Amino acid sequence: MAEIRRSYEPYVPDQERRPELTLRAILLGCILGLVFGAVTVYVGLRAGLTVAASIPISVLSISLLRGLGHASILENNIVQTTGNAGQSIASGVIFTLPALLFLGFDLDYWRIFLLALAGGWLGVLFMIPLRRRLIVEEHGSLAYPEGAACADVLLAGEQGGSFAGRVFLGLGLGALYTLFQNENLLGAWPSAPGYEPQWLKGAAIRAEATPEYLGVGYIIGPRVAGVIVAGGVFSWLVLMPAIYFFGSQLPRALYPGTRPIAQMSPSDLWSAYIRPMGAGAVAAAGLITLLKTLPTIFGALRAGFANLRGGRSGDAAVARTEDDLPMGVVAGGSVVLAVIIFLFLVFKPAPGAQVGWLANLLASLLIVFFGFLFVTVASRIVGIVGSSASPVSGMTIATLMATSAVFLVEGWTAPAFGALAITIGGVVCIAASNAGDTSQDLKTGFLIGATPRKQQIALMIGVCVSTFAVGATLQAMNRGLSEYRQISRPWDIAAPHQGVRIEEWRSRPGRIRLMHPDGTSESRRTQGYVLLNAWSSEDLADGKYLYNPQTKTVDVQWIQGIGSERAAAPQARLMATVINGILSRKLPWGLVLLGVFAVLAVELLGVPSLSFAVGFYLPIATTLAIFVGGVVRWLVDRASARAAGGGDAESEIGPGSLYASGLIAAGGIVGLLGVALKLYEAAAGKGDVLLLPADNPLHHDWVAVAMFLLLACSLYYFARRPLGPKGK
Repeated sequence: MAEIRRSYEPYVPDQERRPELTLRAILLGCILGLVFGAVTVYVGLRAGLTVAASIPISVLSISLLRGLGHASILENNIVQTTGNAGQSIASGVIFTLPALLFLGFDLDYWRIFLLALAGGWLGVLFMIPLRRRLIVEEHGSLAYPEGAACADVLLAGEQGGSFAGRVFLGLGLGALYTLFQNENLLGAWPSAPGYEPQWLKGAAIRAEATPEYLGVGYIIGPRVAGVIVAGGVFSWLVLMPAIYFFGSQLPRALYPGTRPIAQMSPSDLWSAYIRPMGAGAVAAAGLITLLKTLPTIFGALRAGFANLRGGRSGDAAVARTEDDLPMGVVAGGSVVLAVIIFLFLVFKPAPGAQVGWLANLLASLLIVFFGFLFVTVASRIVGIVGSSASPVSGMTIATLMATSAVFLVEGWTAPAFGALAITIGGVVCIAASNAGDTSQDLKTGFLIGATPRKQQIALMIGVCVSTFAVGATLQAMNRGLSEYRQISRPWDIAAPHQGVRIEEWRSRPGRIRLMHPDGTSESRRTQGYVLLNAWSSEDLADGKYLYNPQTKTVDVQWIQGIGSERAAAPQARLMATVINGILSRKLPWGLVLLGVFAVLAVELLGVPSLSFAVGFYLPIATTLAIFVGGVVRWLVDRASARAAGGGDAESEIGPGSLYASGLIAAGGIVGLLGVALKLYEAAAGKGDVLLLPADNPLHHDWVAVAMFLLLACSLYYFARRPLGPKGK
């Protein structure tokens, strides 16, 4: 086969040798991968969105390696390749695996680790045979926007440009702001100022005034941020008041609520009625997005299989910039991973989720089949629309629907098969997510003249290291953001109750911070309590409860961090809804279908339905804060266009985007420190170590609003201030 002629010459020619896969590059990439993997979990679970990490990692790498001396552009590329694996793995994990909680199972650290590792490595291995066709042969037709932008950053750094100063500035100011704002740290002012209008019962206006939401809104831009907040306005200011207006006269609870509507707060209305609607909306929007991309999907599959059949001649020596890991490694590694997944499912099932070996064998085969299918699709689609617009959630929904349908036909409808289904969907989602970012990284390497084999090795290392942070952060957030609320409801433990499973109280005997209905709290020992797990019960809302055998009552509700308003995890909730809807058929289908038809109406109006659906599901406190960031971006673009007499909006490597990246990193890092402090306080039986008293002079909603607006003003100022010679 004749060597294909390029339309682009790499910055580093084939024959030139520069430092590339060095120890310092791998170590720095692993460190940044751990940081950005943890930040992505934190921000993604709270905001329902993730942003690409390759550009901020590249910026930091250029500055840090330059300080060590003799930095090579190929070394910087290895750093961003290794580090970016953390963000892509985290995205796939948080969209799927927390669904185990919503299906009534626990999050086991080593389960998350192994599934994330297997999915990440499958994404890299399945992408390798496609690299030459997608990256090289279709260089002129597939843009890979994030990969090209990252190459621009690396080239600018090689030629003397520096952008790290603006990132560090956002990191510093954002960290200082979060220290005072976060309710797990100083909490000087309210973390989420709000207003509940008495003239519109059931409605609420809130804003989670955090720097990470402000930064996310700026990066995604005013159009997407506006559509997202429109979904929040529709659910919190239209639907919830309507539910209260028509239901407040009902004397009894309306399923799936467990209390009369007249006694429910806006948060209760959101939890009971809006979340099922939002799940239907996100599912419908994901499938619509998938249907829109079907032509591209079929084209990607045809191109992928044609590339595998074509092969490459082994007569001529392979150029450095065309040197991939051999196909033996790809095929052998894929088989080994499939066997490991099968053995893990057989010998280490989720507690209470034991199934037969035949089901586990089928699960392993489905992972390989759907994994290769959607890795091929994702690798090509990101070349056209970019990673942010890739319909990975739609691909995962399709996987879950097909898997659950197979289980239903076989009669496998027990809760254990729900856990098995989300395992399949989780590994496929992680593989597709990582394959998309792998494609972007390999495109960056192609443009600058990197060695594909070394990038692929760096990706495998980055996946392995970053999974340590992803699982730990997921568990820490679930525990650190959890709450124990006192309730009073008689309960007879001896009588059977449909949808309620009795479990062992797995925590060691210790103390919890119990919140009373009047807002006060106390420390209480957990020894002697029995854990109840309610799912699709007509007596209790979904979740976990502590039963007191002495008083014969359920007097404590354990609200886990993931799934609460502070970490809504909309995509994972959706995955659980899809599985439960097919296997158990006990969903509130009326509410789910309301969300479906709301999305259909929005789609007919020409509005991006997936963004609207995510905003529909998320608390308005999240969407409103993101919208503020979008407004700042609109003001910056407008002012820049006016000053230049018209022109394009700011690029991904503009001063505002770099400052916003620093804000996101600061909010995530300091927020995680607050979660760690909360876990320490619980383990040590101490009260709030740093939290300022609620009667301090700054603890007012207007102070929180004013400080958030000041932070937004700083974003506008530094976005309008051009980068200097040192990126300041």
